[in-house]
Amino acid sequence: MPKHILTRGHSRALTRHHKIAAAGVAALGAAAIGFSAVPSNASTTTTAEAPVQTAKVAYSTKQIEGVQADVSSLHTGAVQVEQFAAQKKAAAEAAAQKKAAAEAAAKKKAAAEAKAAKARAAAESASRSAERAEVKKAAPQKYGDNLDGWIREALSIMKKNGIPGSYEGIHRNVMRESSGNPKAINLWDINAQKGIPSKGLLQVIPPTFDAYHVKGTPKDIYDPVANIVAACNYAADKYGTMDNVDSAY
Repeated sequence: MPKHILTRGHSRALTRHHKIAAAGVAALGAAAIGFSAVPSNASTTTTAEAPVQTAKVAYSTKQIEGVQADVSSLHTGAVQVEQFAAQKKAAAEAAAQKKAAAEAAAKKKAAAEAKAAKARAAAESASRSAERAEVKKAAPQKYGDNLDGWIREALSIMKKNGIPGSYEGIHRNVMRESSGNPKAINLWDINAQKGIPSKGLLQVIPPTFDAYHVKGTPKDIYDPVANIVAACNYAADKYGTMDNVDSAY
């Protein structure tokens, strides 16, 4: 066989060296991502006898600096996001406080208006009541033109003048003295003999009527109300009240 033909054992040795070289090349290829290769004059020899030389590499910081810049940018962006979120939250809280203050002010205003309206209504109601009272006071009381009406009107006048007497006491004496006739006159008793006959509902003689006449009533002895009031005024002076009179007085 020719001499340049490799033996089996020598062939295995070359194969091992080539494998080492291939591994070195692969490692250099992977390292190229983060490192720069040495100048182009550096070389490797891969002969059957010479061992593979380890490539010398120099570190580069270009990509690391870029990574640091990206990290710094991310940090700045995160801070800005946090600041924006904080500002948004503060603005929302301020808006909520402003809304709450406006609602409170509106409620306070509504309460004040309701209170004022209530006060106005109360004042108007009081004014109307006062007006009704004045009208009622100004309007004269209407009494019937009969014995019941005369007695009631006389009692109203007596009350204003502090003259005692009751409906029952007056009615009882009127029925005994005149049977309810305001024009009644006694022409036969001692007073008639003296020329001063008793007259009216309660048979009052003219001198007594004149002496006990109450201002505000007609100066007429036959006027039923004036007659009752004058007679009760006299009875109050002599007997304490017309209620105490049970016979001629």
